[in-house]
Amino acid sequence: MPANALTSDPLTMRRLYGRRQGHKLRVGQAALLEEWLPRLEVPAAGALSAAALFGDDRPLWVEIGFGRGEHMAAQAAANPQVGIIGCEPFIDGVVGAVMAIEAAALANVRLHNGDALEVLERLPAGSCDRIFLLHPDPWPKARHSKRRFVNPGPLDLIARALRPGGEFRLGTDHPIYCRWALMQMAKRQDFEWLAEGPVDWQTRPPDWPPTRYEQKALKDGHEVWYFRFRRV
Repeated sequence: MPANALTSDPLTMRRLYGRRQGHKLRVGQAALLEEWLPRLEVPAAGALSAAALFGDDRPLWVEIGFGRGEHMAAQAAANPQVGIIGCEPFIDGVVGAVMAIEAAALANVRLHNGDALEVLERLPAGSCDRIFLLHPDPWPKARHSKRRFVNPGPLDLIARALRPGGEFRLGTDHPIYCRWALMQMAKRQDFEWLAEGPVDWQTRPPDWPPTRYEQKALKDGHEVWYFRFRRV
């Protein structure tokens, strides 16, 4: 990808997540964050290789917008041989993830409290085995479509970071985002949709832990879609 591709692409924006301000932290939450976050934070500079973050050449996964960290923590516990980088701009979400990491004594997670694009840009090409984007902000109004994460610029970064055969997983319960994402992915020559029939995107795979957003959507009677794309 050319060095100037990101700056020249109008669909790559730095306000993809929109709102960043969460609830004010309680005293105990702030203390927990102060104690644990320095141990878990992604370094502010340098390449984000598995060796640099975890001390060995293990498989590297990235979760974009981990919410409170339920899916990320469950994946880390089930796959201790994998290193996971979680990106989340909301500080109360980071607190939730830190609590889950502490409770399960997880040693294979690193956190970035900020824009996931900053992490994707620093990952060496072909360094990731799996990238997750679960229930992102749908930005349902047409005039806000450029803020959706599934757009050419961010998808270029995801494609660059994934090794050949690596997997991009996308989950959503929003019909507008579902249609938009499929439209964007259909334009790509560097991804293959891993689906043979409706059951493949209507049923959550067994190695795909649920999130609170999914559970709320199902409780409210919404359909949830589970998409898996292979980097080719």
